[in-house]
Amino acid sequence: MNETSLVKKIVITSESLHKLYASLLRTTIFRHLNKMRCFRKRSAIPVLGVLIICLLFMNLYIEDEYVLEEDKHLRDTSTHQLGSDRYSHSIKNLSNLSSSINVTYRILAGMPLSRKRYLTIGLSSVKRKKGNYLLETIKSIFEQSSYEELKEIMVVVHLAEFDSTWCENIVQDISRKFSHHIIAGKLTIIHTPVEFYPMLEGLKRNYNDPDDRVKFRSKQNVDYAFLLNFCANLSDYYVMLEDDVRCSRNFLTTIKKVITSRKGSNWVTLEFSKLGYIGKLYHSHDLPRLAHFLLMFYQEMPCDWLLIHFRGLLAQKDAIRFKPSLFQHMGYYSSYKGAENKLKDDDFEEDAFEIPDNPSANLNTNMNVFENYEPIKAYSSTEEYFWAKSPSSGDFYHIVFEKPIKINKIKVCTGTEDRQNDILHHGTLEVGERLVGNKKGKKCTTYLRLGDFKNGNFEMENIDRKVLFNIDCIRILVTKNQIEWLIIKSISIWTTEPMNQ
Repeated sequence: MNETSLVKKIVITSESLHKLYASLLRTTIFRHLNKMRCFRKRSAIPVLGVLIICLLFMNLYIEDEYVLEEDKHLRDTSTHQLGSDRYSHSIKNLSNLSSSINVTYRILAGMPLSRKRYLTIGLSSVKRKKGNYLLETIKSIFEQSSYEELKEIMVVVHLAEFDSTWCENIVQDISRKFSHHIIAGKLTIIHTPVEFYPMLEGLKRNYNDPDDRVKFRSKQNVDYAFLLNFCANLSDYYVMLEDDVRCSRNFLTTIKKVITSRKGSNWVTLEFSKLGYIGKLYHSHDLPRLAHFLLMFYQEMPCDWLLIHFRGLLAQKDAIRFKPSLFQHMGYYSSYKGAENKLKDDDFEEDAFEIPDNPSANLNTNMNVFENYEPIKAYSSTEEYFWAKSPSSGDFYHIVFEKPIKINKIKVCTGTEDRQNDILHHGTLEVGERLVGNKKGKKCTTYLRLGDFKNGNFEMENIDRKVLFNIDCIRILVTKNQIEWLIIKSISIWTTEPMNQ
């Protein structure tokens, strides 16, 4: 009996059994009442009494059989620390899964420092039949990070392999090549003993997958769950990588900029790669819930499918994916049976590229916004955009910074490839100072016009040499009515050091 069947069993409580037997009893009584016309009342009463006693004994027998069967299942799973009681508890408390899973890890190398970092990078690795890319992946993480960035990251490698000899050899290889990072508390290697794993045999064959495929992907879900559980309190954010990727240069700086640009918006997952479980970013406070979620449904479907359901349950309907991608799949052989896996992310760029700073700001507009294409969606480097119905002269898109800044460069793009006419045909861009208003709505009292939009785009550099004041606001102003709708695809801002107040 697996966990799913156990939960179904638990639903059949003694209360529901009593209701069933009460129904049967009423039916029997009615039948005998109909026959009472043919029998004397004195003879019918003993018959009814015998029937009632039989039904009571049947009730006790079935309840005892249920208890015995339940006890037998608990005995069979007592060696697994993630037994039935833990799964049933999790399912009964879907709204409160913030507690960690009770697992005893083996720390194979390194130890996380008590100081909380900005980002934890998690890797789960198993023995492959062909190829091993784990060391190259770790090397790429450290080599593509600057000295300052390394102060803010923590790498956790989960060796999710039951072959202890293989684990020992990998630990030795990693320790030799990355000993300074281990000593500095930047790299930790962990292992979860096999007794903490749920059943991995006889699982449901969803999607008509063969048994070995089901076992592989189900175990992978559990591997990730244990890794997430370990990393829950190590940093503010967590990104999942696979053990066969290479990283873009200064990927942490890019991730920080994207997070900053989305301050004030609700998100569950930010995606920095379009492949599998690579480059998926989470708030660390969501990791315990995600770990519980993967464990509860570990045998249902692959992890990347489960993650779509997870973010949907937390009210993020659509994927929020950053382009260009920061992580690239480099493995040639899959960890499943050593099969060839030539998948590549064609949006990946390894070298440094211009990533806007986009300081924290409040965004608002008086335009007629279409559905959920809110202003925030233009102020980021993801595949989203702001979309409004036909704007009129005087309509605006307003950016109010949390604190005054100096700006070096501004770039605004409107329209998309498939909607090339939904651009700002007539508009201007202004910067402002001297905020007035309250938290619900602030605006600048003075604006300086920087220039007009040309073919739907605006771009200007060296603004800090032209604007002598600290900038509190940016305003995109529509200067003429247009029939076409307006898409603001992206707003990119590069800052310089602010002036002394």
